[in-house]
Amino acid sequence: MSENGANGSNGSNGVSPSGSAKTAEPPSEVRDLAEACVRFIQAKYKTKLDFTEDTLPLVDQYVRDAREEVAIRPEALDVVQSSVGAYFGEVARKSFGAFWFSEGDHSGWKLMMENVYLSFNPIAIAREAVLEGEAEGWSAHFKTDPAEKDIVIKRLAKLPPVPEEEYYLPSTRFEVLSMVHDALRTHMTKSGTGDVRFGPEDYD
Repeated sequence: MSENGANGSNGSNGVSPSGSAKTAEPPSEVRDLAEACVRFIQAKYKTKLDFTEDTLPLVDQYVRDAREEVAIRPEALDVVQSSVGAYFGEVARKSFGAFWFSEGDHSGWKLMMENVYLSFNPIAIAREAVLEGEAEGWSAHFKTDPAEKDIVIKRLAKLPPVPEEEYYLPSTRFEVLSMVHDALRTHMTKSGTGDVRFGPEDYD
């Protein structure tokens, strides 16, 4: 692409001149974890997830129920957070277009958007949902270009207050993600950089 990406880098990942991009398939470890989440929820609620936003309220309920199990068996946290996080990340990837970094410990995993400069750790989001609190060192927050920080802040300021019980749930976090993504896309379109696409080399 001839347009510049965030932080002065060139946003490019095999995008055609028309601006269309083919979303990269998830790494096998991500796919396996996401499919585990599908199996767990189907076994518990007799409903099969289909990787759409509409399924996230059921994932919310799974998280609520899992909190009780984790309270009794703390070792269950890793299984729950990794499977739910992978599923959440896959819903986001399919909805917006993104690619995974999934090397090393789960605390360092991240999902990186293709058509806006935005990344986060889906496993961390699931960890916070189960624990109902901040997961220090896990990068659950949405990371954007510093130059676009005010755009995100202004958009999120319009959100109505969210009950504490709902704040960390996957469906709530997805709603916030959608708003941030849309705000960044609108800004890019207005600034004439709507055709920019970001690849792994654009993220640190």
